Amino acid sequence: MSLDKVRSRLERLLVWRVWERMLEIEFVDRSVALAGKAFVSFFPLVIVIAAFMPDRVRSSILTTVTSRLGVRGDALATAQEAFASTDDIRRATGFLGLVLAIFFATSFTTALQRIYVRAWRRPHRRGVGAYGRGVAWLLATLASMAVLGVLRGALGGSAVGTGVFAVLSLAGTSGLWWFSAWFLLLGEVRPRVLVPTGVITALAMGGYAVSATVWMPELVTSNEEQFGFFGVALALVTWFSGAATCVLVGACAGPVFAEDPGRVGLLVRGGEAETLTAGA
Repeated sequence: MSLDKVRSRLERLLVWRVWERMLEIEFVDRSVALAGKAFVSFFPLVIVIAAFMPDRVRSSILTTVTSRLGVRGDALATAQEAFASTDDIRRATGFLGLVLAIFFATSFTTALQRIYVRAWRRPHRRGVGAYGRGVAWLLATLASMAVLGVLRGALGGSAVGTGVFAVLSLAGTSGLWWFSAWFLLLGEVRPRVLVPTGVITALAMGGYAVSATVWMPELVTSNEEQFGFFGVALALVTWFSGAATCVLVGACAGPVFAEDPGRVGLLVRGGEAETLTAGA
């Protein structure tokens, strides 16, 4: 078989087209930018918001964060320290600081929105409303983290409970990423065709979180011994970089699946030709 025929067959594969879409949006630059925004704005916001929440809600958020990061042992103790000094955080931040932290964190939602917009080849719109959408998305994400933390605490402890939580977590995370894509795309893409984005992102993030339980604790511990707090920061940036890549895969897979002329595309679109809402 000639090289041209091999390439022609590869180019017809959905995986190949997803890869091409990732190259088109410059996924390396986008993932680094998203990881950086997550580290300097979104993650600190989680800590600040948690400090103003009741103990039970704060504990639920911490449970979700540490499980996603895959930290345990000494690394878990290090993460818990950031959430333990709630009084100090509240005194240092204040109400005005909390409001500013929320709006500063919208830089993360802007970077996330840019990924979806470029993946779907939509025009980028700016305006005051973008800040409002960013705040709404942040609050919805924090609420989902708290709910998942409560569910983990209620269902954990047994094999059956862990299995039930895994199913509910996957469903909830899929819904969150589906909502994220639809909301940040300003509702211009039909909700149905965004289902693959939500499911693929959730599966990728879930698998990544499981893998992080293997390498993340050792990375945090060794980096802290070597570089102190700066080493912990490096470990977090490493984790966020991988998570950002998972988001990019889901974002790029969505439009590729929806635009497929074959059976996959027909299933995703529900038998219709259009992927956008009327007037978009």
